[in-house]
Amino acid sequence: MARVEPGRLYIGVDGEKVVIAPRPLRMRTGRGKRRHAGSVTEVVPVPPSGRSRAERFRFLSQLALVLLMLAGVLSAVGIDWWAPAAASVAMLAGIGVYQSRAAQAGLIAVPAGTDRYVLDSAQERSAYAKALVVARRIRHTWPALEHLIDPLDADRSLTRALDDLAAIMNRRQEIRRLRAELDDVNHRDLPADSPAVQALLEQRIRVDSLWRDTGDSANRILASINAAALAGDNLVREQRIGVTADRAGAAIAQLTAAGRARSVEAGPELAERTATVVAVYRELAADR
Repeated sequence: MARVEPGRLYIGVDGEKVVIAPRPLRMRTGRGKRRHAGSVTEVVPVPPSGRSRAERFRFLSQLALVLLMLAGVLSAVGIDWWAPAAASVAMLAGIGVYQSRAAQAGLIAVPAGTDRYVLDSAQERSAYAKALVVARRIRHTWPALEHLIDPLDADRSLTRALDDLAAIMNRRQEIRRLRAELDDVNHRDLPADSPAVQALLEQRIRVDSLWRDTGDSANRILASINAAALAGDNLVREQRIGVTADRAGAAIAQLTAAGRARSVEAGPELAERTATVVAVYRELAADR
């Protein structure tokens, strides 16, 4: 069993479901890549290679021929043939398994236990995927705000929010299915005072109340995550604007000082010298 690390959260997203668990996730088919961000590790499938079985077999056959020739060369120089042959077989088997797995569509294995959540309904998957996108936005603002926040505390709070949201979304999809099951019950031909009909209507009221409660809880978490992302984005923008304003102020001060030093007296001096030259020229012209 994979080791549980306190405070860590592993989130896998494939084409069928979203899996949230406190332990590392594995791929059931295909290959996956992992993105680590603080105490959260995201696992997403790698697109399949698209290589057919015939293409994989052709590649392995060509590689086997090359390895066979290499084993023959080694045997000719005195190395026992069985050692390179065994290594060649192991290599071919490993490459064959890797290629076969890479050609499959990636699906994440659901871990055993009750401490994991699996979101397989379209609505809950979509809502949680959007929350993950916003969580990445929040983490991207932390380096610029390290003097304003404690990244460790912020990371723990965000991870806990994603874990709480997963629990609520898991419960909400169960309630969604229960609502659909109760709504499908046809009681139109039964008398309204039937105990069975009364019990059905009572259960519908209760499940609707649970539906509203979980919706309110999910919306509060989503709103808090969105607010944190917006606040972080705004603070980063304000910092950039402040830096730009400071640079502009320094540049304006330099331009102002240079303008005063070079142009305050240049204009009057040039006009005075021009007037003197014109006057001298006129005096010489009058003497002629």
